[in-house]
Amino acid sequence: MRKNSIKNIRINEEYRREMQAIIQREIKDPRVHPMTSVTGVEVAPDLKTCKAYISVLGDEDALKETVKGLTAAEGFIRHELARTVNLRNTPEIRFIADDSIAYGVNMSRKIDEVIAHDDEVREQTGRVYEGPEDGDGQPDDGEGEEE
Repeated sequence: MRKNSIKNIRINEEYRREMQAIIQREIKDPRVHPMTSVTGVEVAPDLKTCKAYISVLGDEDALKETVKGLTAAEGFIRHELARTVNLRNTPEIRFIADDSIAYGVNMSRKIDEVIAHDDEVREQTGRVYEGPEDGDGQPDDGEGEEE
């Protein structure tokens, strides 16, 4: 089975869905944050190993503790996956901290700040900033024309 085959993509999604359900409903470890998400799963083509990308709504310490708690519960999670997903092998799971959601929230906050700043400038000056202009109403392309 190749890495990006349709079968592998389906297995990845099935493992992600089942792992999410197991973590939310059955893991009782206090280190595992209640707002934990499995953002992605990559199962190797030989079905021996699996990378699970974990995201937590909280700070970085909560993410680290959640990864430690999930690593400690790997045997239980593998047992439950073997019971619910009918495959020949149940892969070893490696949990990896994923900060893509936090990065996206941070970028969204920065965009909101820029928009708010532009609104303030518009209210103060009465005009909209559209970039540097070279006098003819067109944006400046950096090549100054000599007159």
